[in-house]
Amino acid sequence: MTLYYAAGSPDTELTPDDCRAALADLMQQLGDRQRVLAIPPDYTRLDSQAGMLTCLVHELYGERLVDVLPALGTHDPMSDEQLESMFPSLPKSLIRPHRWRTEVDEIGRVPGEFVAEVTEGIYDREWPVEVNKMLSARQHDLILSIGQVVPHEVIGMANYNKNIFVGTGGKQGINESHFIGAAYGMERMMGVADTPLRKILNYAQDTFCADWPLVYVQTVVGENDRGQLALRGLFIGDDVECFHRAAELSVKVNFTKLQTPPKKFVVWLDEKKFHSTWLGNKAIYRTRMAIADEGELVVLASGVKMFGEDREIDRLIYKYGYRTTPEIMKAVEQNADLRKNLGAAAHLIHGSPENRFRVTYCPGGLTKEEIEAVGYEYGSLEEMLKKYDPQKLQPGPNDVDGEEVYYIPKPALGLWASADRVP
Repeated sequence: MTLYYAAGSPDTELTPDDCRAALADLMQQLGDRQRVLAIPPDYTRLDSQAGMLTCLVHELYGERLVDVLPALGTHDPMSDEQLESMFPSLPKSLIRPHRWRTEVDEIGRVPGEFVAEVTEGIYDREWPVEVNKMLSARQHDLILSIGQVVPHEVIGMANYNKNIFVGTGGKQGINESHFIGAAYGMERMMGVADTPLRKILNYAQDTFCADWPLVYVQTVVGENDRGQLALRGLFIGDDVECFHRAAELSVKVNFTKLQTPPKKFVVWLDEKKFHSTWLGNKAIYRTRMAIADEGELVVLASGVKMFGEDREIDRLIYKYGYRTTPEIMKAVEQNADLRKNLGAAAHLIHGSPENRFRVTYCPGGLTKEEIEAVGYEYGSLEEMLKKYDPQKLQPGPNDVDGEEVYYIPKPALGLWASADRVP
């Protein structure tokens, strides 16, 4: 097992030239490879710098890069506009959409006994190891899994083999993985590298993929003192050390601990990235550990026009709503439609304020009746944008006409928690 490249610190700012040199060195260490598959994230992870890295892979490997499979998970395929924005120099002819319902193979199962052991008995079923057919076909001599390590609500720290087993996974594996994380408790996991679900995925990798030509290219991204994205770390390797090194740095870069929990948060969602609460609820996931009891989260969501990414998930969210964890767990027990879509059930738990704080959603394309039906409070986007103008607010604490407000313009870039809610 090899760590091919490791560089970074909370103050580092790696350039594209640095990344090109790191990838060129990787090519030399790996030797001749003729059929390369790149697996970057999709547009919702635009800030990951994976787009730039994928373009560099194409620049260096040329025609030997034969396929690019964005790790969509259950997200919609990327539009031409999104592809051009994220991969400006990459030929669109290389893009292969991941069809998570129809184009996957099961390559094994993690035993129920192991799942029960690592989840402390919360979940005790076998977990199906599913991947896109392009991977199971074993037609590539190099698979480059590219992505950002950052605190995450489902698995503690995003990326590494989640990019493979969830990003290119199938319906059952994706749904059950998300439900395992939700049932175990996201606030027990966020910002932690070694979580129950991670152990399950590590088992899957070590047991079923140990001989795959799989190399991970992991980034850590933060903001510099000019408010610009900065590539703080780059770690390239073929085993868990690569991930752990990136996760250790991400905690330093992306995890903000607040001594006093603010009463009001305002989060802005980029309309180009967030068109549903399925995606936009990162505003809730990443701030929930910091919001004071009986506090309020205001979500400025001009691009949000639906709940789910497809009709069935949209219907389930509207039917059951973002209720408390006990209510959703009971609904799972009593309703077959929710049991068949455990990913939706997990999402409802993740997006619930658990009656501890209020969520005021200000969408660009959902009505007051629709927002209130799923359990949130409704705010007029026009009025809230006037009151909390993103052009005037600074990241962090603000005084808005005598009101103390904590503003976050990029919720996907980090995790915020009050000191009394973390170890």
